Amino acid sequence: MKIKKLIKRIREDWVLYLMLLPGITYFIVFHIVPILGMKLAFQDYRIIGDNEWVGLKHFKVLMDSSAFYDVLKNTIIISTMKIIFIFPIPIILSLLISEVRSGRFRKYVQAVSYLPHFLSWVVIAGVWISFLHPADGGFNVIRNFFQLPSIDFMTSKEHIRWVLVFSEMWRSAGWDSILYIAAIMKISPSLYEAAKIDGASSFQQMRYITLPALLSTVITIFILNLGFFMNAGFDQVFNMSNDSVNSVIDILDTYVYRIGILNGQYAYATAASLFKGVVGIVLILGTHYLSKKYTGKGVW
Repeated sequence: MKIKKLIKRIREDWVLYLMLLPGITYFIVFHIVPILGMKLAFQDYRIIGDNEWVGLKHFKVLMDSSAFYDVLKNTIIISTMKIIFIFPIPIILSLLISEVRSGRFRKYVQAVSYLPHFLSWVVIAGVWISFLHPADGGFNVIRNFFQLPSIDFMTSKEHIRWVLVFSEMWRSAGWDSILYIAAIMKISPSLYEAAKIDGASSFQQMRYITLPALLSTVITIFILNLGFFMNAGFDQVFNMSNDSVNSVIDILDTYVYRIGILNGQYAYATAASLFKGVVGIVLILGTHYLSKKYTGKGVW
């Protein structure tokens, strides 16, 4: 009976389902089908003949590898920095945009803040490398104007992680604020009108109306972001890395790429990738459970 209802619904709204098809195809091809290949983590890959089942061999090698712990440490540090310093920015930006009274200026700010999201990391890396160039980069030109010494950020182990944080912030803050802006637009205007009648200031309206209304959205997005905690940004790191700073920004994704694609250790790379995926699932489930227990709200 349910199948018949589903078929009937698809026939009635076939245009909408047709528009949904590319997205479904993408997730099937790149997110569901690859799951079948995860069994390679428990096998020795053979170019000719069947793969040999070896159980947890590759995971034991992984746990005994000092290189693995180095990239795991870098991944945790970079991801933690991004969550602490980037996650609040879209929330703050959405609150500021919602307070702009001029519709034309609001659209301009939104368009400018959204634009970097549509640029590839190849372009963004080029922009930041040029901007931070020690000789004629815009940032160091300003420093030189105030008679401060130039800094080569892209080859400095002390600064490169901060370059990753701020370039990611510049790229994603505007786009990530869309969800919060949408949540703010759903708040009933009558609540703000009642608050104004009671003499509430703009800050008080934000504190007692807007922020509580955003809580559910913030919690959901935070939990989902934790699921990607081990994804510290392959495209970003790959395009901004160099021999001088590899030791502090080499992350799990670049490690898997190097040992799997470049060195041909497919089974070992699959084990490392599976480890990352399991950690992501544990973080999502754990954070969801704690959120449900203490706030009553979670992802589902």
